Amino acid sequence: MASGNEDQNKTGFTITDRRGVGEGQPAPAEGSSPDASGAGAYPPVDFHTFILSLGSSALFHMGELEGPDGQAAQIDLPLAKHTIDVIAMLEEKTKGNLSAPEANLVESLLYDLRLRFVEKSKS
Repeated sequence: MASGNEDQNKTGFTITDRRGVGEGQPAPAEGSSPDASGAGAYPPVDFHTFILSLGSSALFHMGELEGPDGQAAQIDLPLAKHTIDVIAMLEEKTKGNLSAPEANLVESLLYDLRLRFVEKSKS
């Protein structure tokens, strides 16, 4: 266990990507990403993509979506409910701080997920 002084001296951590090292490719410069422009495999991080990501996770756990890399759909209703509850908590905690489109997205996503959850729970 680290002492309090050690924790105060640490400012964070560094991740060094060493993929490709030793395969004839130079290691990327520290602090850089493979695609420094930000464009790539992932959408930009904003509230919409975050909420939609949570919604996709709930749908996956209800067996409505295939997983990454074609994984078979798996039903885990308690985990789906937990994810829906996380979105509901975010709706409550961000009330009054969202733009109209963001608030509408959360409201409609919750409505849809809750309906689907009830239907899955019945079967």
